Amino acid sequence: MTPTIAAIIWAIGVLVWAAIRMPRRRVAKRTAVVIDKKSNAERIALGLCILGLAILPIIYLATDVLDFANHNFSNWMGWIGAIVMIDFLVLFYICHKEIGKNWSVTLEVREDHELIQSGIYHYVRHPMYTSFWLWGLAQALLLPNWIAGFAGLAAVAWLYFSRVDKEEEMMREQFGAEYDAYCTRTGRIFPRLL
Repeated sequence: MTPTIAAIIWAIGVLVWAAIRMPRRRVAKRTAVVIDKKSNAERIALGLCILGLAILPIIYLATDVLDFANHNFSNWMGWIGAIVMIDFLVLFYICHKEIGKNWSVTLEVREDHELIQSGIYHYVRHPMYTSFWLWGLAQALLLPNWIAGFAGLAAVAWLYFSRVDKEEEMMREQFGAEYDAYCTRTGRIFPRLL
């Protein structure tokens, strides 16, 4: 595998991500929001995700501005990156399919919000975050640049660590003991082994 093919795989992955996300966003917008906990900190975290997972990689691929941060590309990095990108997209699709109208890009509870505990959500409370960690890892493997490659992981880390506790608090307020019981059975981003 060459760096060019790896970059094409990254770009196709982003396009497939958008094709999965956009229809779900339209459906979510049609469902009324009953609790809205958006904050400026969350807006910043989401903006950093756009920067790290899209803008910096596009700058890297379209210009030579970030070439000073290039590193050697290995064939194995491209192949593993491609596999991780596919895993990200499959998991991302499954998450959206199973969470349905309950999904929101921000901290919101929608009308008739349900606590989904089946499918992938039977094993993991936040599989969409898991998918984003995979996207960041795939990007680091596919784009041989210390800045553009690792910007995705940094952005996902910022989003995850700044938001997951708030998201769980909101779910706990909405679903109470049912959510607490769900938390004891499931891991946050990885299934529990025992």
